[in-house]
Amino acid sequence: MICFQCDYAEGCHPSILNALTRTNFEQTSGYGTDDYCATAAKKLKELCQAPDSEVHFLVGGTQTNRTVISSILRPWQGVISADSGHIAMHETGAIEASGHKVLTIPSQDGTLSATAIASLCESYFTSGTQQEHIVQPGMVYISHPTENGTLYTKRQLEDISAVCRQYRLPLFLDGARLGYGLTAQNTDVTLPLLAELCDVFYVGGTKCGALFGEAVIISNPALTVGFRNMIKQTGGLLAKGRLLGLQFDTLFTDNLYFDICRHAVEQALQIRTAFEEKGIPLFMHSPTNQQFPILTLAQREALDTQFVCEFWEPASDDRQVVRFCTSWATRDEDIATLISAIHALEV
Repeated sequence: MICFQCDYAEGCHPSILNALTRTNFEQTSGYGTDDYCATAAKKLKELCQAPDSEVHFLVGGTQTNRTVISSILRPWQGVISADSGHIAMHETGAIEASGHKVLTIPSQDGTLSATAIASLCESYFTSGTQQEHIVQPGMVYISHPTENGTLYTKRQLEDISAVCRQYRLPLFLDGARLGYGLTAQNTDVTLPLLAELCDVFYVGGTKCGALFGEAVIISNPALTVGFRNMIKQTGGLLAKGRLLGLQFDTLFTDNLYFDICRHAVEQALQIRTAFEEKGIPLFMHSPTNQQFPILTLAQREALDTQFVCEFWEPASDDRQVVRFCTSWATRDEDIATLISAIHALEV
């Protein structure tokens, strides 16, 4: 079976494995205070053109989302998210377990609009004496790419950032798959732009070639106070922190991060083209490494004999939305095999 279920099924890029083996017997200080973490942080600051930002390395996406959100919100506040946002759908109530409500806004494609955010905030801040009875919007959470593989534009992010500043809401961007968004065709979103518009965001490693780990970049100095304490309290601080720093140091040497993510996106677009040429509709127009064809049950069963993909949602009684996901490790020959199988489907 060939797996297109997710982008973290494999271990890590061989360059990382080699670096971990080569440095295995080195002795370093713990909890991210080693030279590898310092070097990786320096590289990220330079790429973001944000020398005054802070960089912290955490072990995984859920820990990162909970840590960042918990560090920002007051007890009576909640976080605004698209109803399909990862924190609302796929983290087992991790945010709610920390005592904060996820304030969801319906979204057709996974993105949030500045207008929708402003409307929610206006509704709260004009509620008069009812305010103390309602969860207060305390920050905004978005992801790039979204759960549906869609992307924000520079203009959309500028508009969202402006609304957040108007209502004094920190803007947090989940970048678990950020590499696939930054290397998508025709995107105008860059790391320096994110550092300028977001109060905090993270560069994903787990889904972009690392064994594990995410790099949090805090642009707003007001959010740095006590952040390491919060990392420790929420279980995101790795004692052998150099394992995280070394991985990100390797990923951001010789453009590796961008090269492997771009290749995965190019492979995904080949899959998308094959479905389109076959006349099979797509649930979303995704320019990233996730593709969502709408298959008949017979088509799904035919592909299931060779491939593992992810069920996404029912489209109708006899059709399903499924996800095919490429990664840094997806082989070209596996793409060719899948495309051949798509061409052979009955329509």
